[in-house]
Amino acid sequence: MEELLESLARYDAPTLANAIETLDVQPRDVGFADSRIRCMFPELGRMVGFAATATIVARGKPGPDWAGAGNDALYAHVRTVRPPRVVVVQDLDDPPAHGSLWGEVHATIFGALGCVGCVTDGAVRDLDEARGMGFHFFAAGPSVSHAYVRVETVGEPVEIGGLVVAPGDLLHADQHGVLKIPLDIAAALPAAAERVIETEQALLRWVRSDDFNPARLPEMRARH
Repeated sequence: MEELLESLARYDAPTLANAIETLDVQPRDVGFADSRIRCMFPELGRMVGFAATATIVARGKPGPDWAGAGNDALYAHVRTVRPPRVVVVQDLDDPPAHGSLWGEVHATIFGALGCVGCVTDGAVRDLDEARGMGFHFFAAGPSVSHAYVRVETVGEPVEIGGLVVAPGDLLHADQHGVLKIPLDIAAALPAAAERVIETEQALLRWVRSDDFNPARLPEMRARH
């Protein structure tokens, strides 16, 4: 599995998305988070890992009868997922991204727990510190405060930017966004990605060549 993950990390997310399309295992308009989820640190490159999941809220001070899962349950859940791990957190506030679960402290803790980054439709903070330790943040944006953030549930499917993620799902993410890779085709994706690259480059070589003829574009696009 480690070799496969390294192979997947050699390709950017759009190339892998195109490769998945060629295998015709799902509709083309599913399997990725939408543009509400931003890559906060494009310079860190690609992130590949298996999802641990949670939900949070940050608005409103919890009362003495609050019965959410809490941080300790999330720490325990993360350890049940095979590494490398990505923590995927759905923010249940309306609107979300008011208070942040993620900052220097949790980037450090979850990094020590074998996590390479987080994906959330909530907020993140301590950007310089997290970037400095190489911990990926994919989020709706930054926030200055953690407010009353608390973990409500762990280990259940969540929805982030229109993408449903369950514990153990394989994620690939980079400056373009977050992609879910179907596990049953993961081993076939590097070869499919190479075919995508060659097909695209063949077309581009023709477009850039002296043989380029605009009248032949429909024909050449159909062939490539």
